[in-house]
Amino acid sequence: MGEFDLIDTFFRRPAGQGPRRAAVGNGDDCAVLAPAAGMQLAISTDTLVEGRHFLSTVDPGRLGHKALAVNLSDLAACGAQPLGFTLSLTLPRVDAAWLKAFARGLFDLADEHDCELVGGDTTAGPLAIGITVFGEVPAGQALLRSGARPDDDIWVSGMLGEARLALEAFRGTLHPSLPGEAFDAVRLAMESPDPRVALGVGLRGLASAAIDVSDGLLGDLGHILRRSGVGAALVVDALPVSPWLAARPEAEQLNCILAGGDDYELAFTAPTGARARIHALGDALGLMLTRVGRIEAEPGLRLWRGELDLWEGDPARQPVANRWQSFDHFKGGA
Repeated sequence: MGEFDLIDTFFRRPAGQGPRRAAVGNGDDCAVLAPAAGMQLAISTDTLVEGRHFLSTVDPGRLGHKALAVNLSDLAACGAQPLGFTLSLTLPRVDAAWLKAFARGLFDLADEHDCELVGGDTTAGPLAIGITVFGEVPAGQALLRSGARPDDDIWVSGMLGEARLALEAFRGTLHPSLPGEAFDAVRLAMESPDPRVALGVGLRGLASAAIDVSDGLLGDLGHILRRSGVGAALVVDALPVSPWLAARPEAEQLNCILAGGDDYELAFTAPTGARARIHALGDALGLMLTRVGRIEAEPGLRLWRGELDLWEGDPARQPVANRWQSFDHFKGGA
């Protein structure tokens, strides 16, 4: 099977199947997108490389899902609604069964978010997947990393740390090892994350800043702090802990939650007056949203133990030494 046969067989969808938003879609030298009046384009790109971002044993359907999910997560962090995406696929060989499963996982998630494949490229080489995603957001309403202000609350969505727990299970570093049910659950979190697109759209006008948690909470929150010119106090006792992590030693819990990465949840800041509306949004989406700290004027990120709502009046409040390092593609990770 040649390159163009491969594209026609696995990635060109029959008429009437899947979303059709592009003025010119897959098959020409360029796709042509037409955002609605009053909207701005939001664009993000990510590359997944075998052995660096995913294991060679991963189910190809889950890999197709994740390849798009990590890009949709970036749109979610900006409050953008997906429009379309391009796919650049480097393959060591043509494996029809693998490609069929990969395309199914990719398109199932694309259809869920009304996001159209509008073009791309295929080539031979070590397995790598590059996706560029396009979304739209009302002019001036994009969520950015630069809007956090002193006294804003810090929030996180869902549960953090399960993907890192799964990675350590694959590495064989966990003692005791995970029981089967726990391993299956955290492996699903690592291999098939759920991009929080509806949350990002719902946070327009509520959140002051946002980011998706891809490289670890501390590192990603640090991007907000630097871009906003502020600091933060994060209360580790307020962090949500999944049932699977709750059964692990505390040091392991904190390592996974604070520096694990690959979560694709949202971390965001918002004024204190938005609390009721944020809780209502979480209820409407069936998604846990947890307040975990506060933005401060003094630069730097400080970790504390204690009761979040008592804050500085908590007699048990104690500082926690920050010994964690988030993932970096060229320096390694925690």
